[in-house]
Amino acid sequence: MAEPETAPVAAPVAKRPRGRTALLVVAAAVLGIAGGTAVGYDVQAGRAPTPLPALSQSDLAYPAKALPPGKAPDPLPASQDRRVRTDGDLRRLIADRPAGWSDDDNSVLGIGDGWLSPDIYARSFEEEGSMYEYFLESDIRRIASAAWKRGQYRTAETNLVQFGSSTFQGAREFAEAQLRYMPGTEIGAGNSGDAIKGSGNGRYFLYEVDRKPGYLPSYHARATVYRGDIVADIHLYDTVPISKKDIRTLAERQLERL
Repeated sequence: MAEPETAPVAAPVAKRPRGRTALLVVAAAVLGIAGGTAVGYDVQAGRAPTPLPALSQSDLAYPAKALPPGKAPDPLPASQDRRVRTDGDLRRLIADRPAGWSDDDNSVLGIGDGWLSPDIYARSFEEEGSMYEYFLESDIRRIASAAWKRGQYRTAETNLVQFGSSTFQGAREFAEAQLRYMPGTEIGAGNSGDAIKGSGNGRYFLYEVDRKPGYLPSYHARATVYRGDIVADIHLYDTVPISKKDIRTLAERQLERL
């Protein structure tokens, strides 16, 4: 039978020596708390019980009277009600395809109808199994996606990742987790990127060029930003250098649509 694993033992930490005065103060505090608690119980025991309020009270209804038709506020128009927009067809919130680009339905698996399943999206990450599990635990709702191409090698991909409405702020947690590892060089861009103007939380990045013998160089840029329960994750690829303006323009167009 295998021996049970033991938890790692934390390194010992030297304790600061206590003087006798400190011990006396602690003892006095403990006695004071104990004495006060005993007196409190004795006083409470001598009081008459306080009756609880009725469970059903007619005056708790709000408002007391319904507002007349002329006084009731009008519902928000669809242009101002964000829930109307985000609860509709999420694909309509993807920014319009830029001029000079064409649809590229073949570069991303499973993107033909504009929807991407979480398991397919998770495959674009280094730890796809862990990422898929994270999405399920984070109450992911749906992913709208679009892919475009220009020229022979330049491609762009926009993913709108929407999370369910719960106490867990899925969009914010996901976006901030992505931004945290981007400065790293192992799987990130290796730099802190630049802020997306007007976003308050989004950034765009240029990766170091990836060169492999026998292949054309691979350039990659990425932008991540969130609004409410939606994260916009934008990628740009090419075999020639990508400028900051290229990825920034895509990010700003998408932010404006959100």
